[in-house]
Amino acid sequence: MDAPPKHRAISRELAAEIVAGKYRNSGRLPSEAQLVKRFDVSRPTIGRALRDLLDEGLIVRRAGSGTYVSETNERLRNVRPSGPQIGMIIPSLRHTEIFEAICGEISSLARVHDISLWWNSPTAISGESSMTVAEAEELCDRFIAHGVAGVFFVPFEHRADRETANRRIVAKLRQAGIPVVLLDRDLGAFPSRADFDLVGVDNFAGGYQLAEHLIKLGMRRIAFVTKPLTASTVDARIAGAKIAMLNNDLDLPKPFVHAGDPGDLKFVRTLAQGRKYDAVMCTSDHIAALLLQSLNRLGIKVPDDLRVVGFDDVRFASLLTVPLTTNEQPCRDIAVAAFHAMKERLVEPALPARTIMLTPRLVVRESCGAYLAQRRR
Repeated sequence: MDAPPKHRAISRELAAEIVAGKYRNSGRLPSEAQLVKRFDVSRPTIGRALRDLLDEGLIVRRAGSGTYVSETNERLRNVRPSGPQIGMIIPSLRHTEIFEAICGEISSLARVHDISLWWNSPTAISGESSMTVAEAEELCDRFIAHGVAGVFFVPFEHRADRETANRRIVAKLRQAGIPVVLLDRDLGAFPSRADFDLVGVDNFAGGYQLAEHLIKLGMRRIAFVTKPLTASTVDARIAGAKIAMLNNDLDLPKPFVHAGDPGDLKFVRTLAQGRKYDAVMCTSDHIAALLLQSLNRLGIKVPDDLRVVGFDDVRFASLLTVPLTTNEQPCRDIAVAAFHAMKERLVEPALPARTIMLTPRLVVRESCGAYLAQRRR
């Protein structure tokens, strides 16, 4: 699956926001410097994205002033959705790459189907910080007051009160009669299920697949590294990995799960000392990348001394000093499934809650040691 060029993905997202009326009050878009920071790309990439919008007639550039929504409005009226409006509450939008991809695809689908999207709060979208619970509740109240037709919601993680906060948000929406489709994760801990539609990757299968891959490579002592208070998706991956080990007659190490900061050398030293493990599975590619850095600083070579795998297959996974074996999340397919789940929910509100799980794809690179024998020749 080929991702669209970065500048095109950015122009689509900005176009969706323009059409949804995000910049209606001032008419002015963020500066190029702000957009560079928001999307974490180069200035030429932002320039190309803005040229796309200029060619579509959605914006005008005013020398010395900035970029504005087109005042002629003729073409903008032609593309402005007249159908329902859908809200999106994505707390970690700017800090989790898969959500950028999923939400960008949903945005494109919405435009095609004449649906308008309302995105995160201005502070969260700016990239200054992740959305707080208070901001999410404020956004939820705005959605209710505006009468949106439905809401996509990625529940909070890494908070002691995450389940309480998540349930409070969806309870408000349910009381207002607004359907909710959960993206990626459930409201509470695995294996419990809330009675809302949920669309994401099959994390249990993904954990099983990665563990089985390591076992086939001869690994017998496997650990799992995560951050504290993580999402239910990670619990599902841990469960899948445990079953893979048990099905292969392997004893589970004690402890199997290590919760901490992979950038903390003390934590990593405790994990790696004595060579207690052959391989480490990580919550995400980001966690795996931090772990690789720490192991390198401690003089522990990957994959010679320890095998490491991640999850997500983000952009940098193949660019690390040791390219990362991981599971690819099918972001476009998740977006399509979620979008159609929302459309069906709007037509048939009484449908039973559904769980739509897509299959992750194993991506084998050097960090798992699969090519170690070839490298040593």
